[in-house]
Amino acid sequence: MRLFVSPGKIYIPSLSEGTTPVPVSDPERSGYAIPTAEVSLEVMVADSTRYRMAKRIFDIVVGTCVLILLVPLVPLIALMIRMDSKGPIFYRQDRVGQGERKFKFYKFRSMYHDADGQVDELSEENEQEGPVFKMRSDPRVTSIGRFLRRSSLDEIPQIFNVLKGDMSIVGPRPPLPREVRDYKPWHRQRLSVKPGITCLWQISGRSHIGFDEWMRLDMEYLRTRSLRGDLVILLKTIPAVMARRGAY
Repeated sequence: MRLFVSPGKIYIPSLSEGTTPVPVSDPERSGYAIPTAEVSLEVMVADSTRYRMAKRIFDIVVGTCVLILLVPLVPLIALMIRMDSKGPIFYRQDRVGQGERKFKFYKFRSMYHDADGQVDELSEENEQEGPVFKMRSDPRVTSIGRFLRRSSLDEIPQIFNVLKGDMSIVGPRPPLPREVRDYKPWHRQRLSVKPGITCLWQISGRSHIGFDEWMRLDMEYLRTRSLRGDLVILLKTIPAVMARRGAY
């Protein structure tokens, strides 16, 4: 049985997989909601100073090693992007991090330069549930961008986010501000930790996974996270990236 915590309430879903937390106002559905005045999110996300320091060292060491390993690819990727379409090589975007704090998120540009302004026009083509936008054959993605996305090479610049301290190697993926505005209260719990480059969602199918299941995986990470768990997720990321399942 999984435990979901929200300020002022504890949600205990039923044993069936994929069950979402049940509001107090509707206790007769598939789970039970137990209100309490004393519970805080710390029940779920309390971290020791030792754990936070160890995780930061883990991020710096792994991030530096990955950067050294992949830096020879950067000039080649930059050249391909420049030859493929007009626009900057790097893409910067506001994302929401720990404590709902906004930060600048870096990627190699994989879309045409005016892509952000076309989201509303393509909203009816959205293939993902919830507040996120996912489209398998997104016309905003360039030819080289499609390759970068499927190979996850567009994510390399996020190493700088990790080294800056905005992100971690492992953690829930950072959402857009417009996505967070449509979050349910229990979705916001994923914002209690630093976002990451890889996570349970990343190794479990990515865009093939529905939004609520994606959020449930993030709740599972919050409940069980540890340095050993981070290492396991990191190692499983390699075959997941090579398989390219759900990457588009």
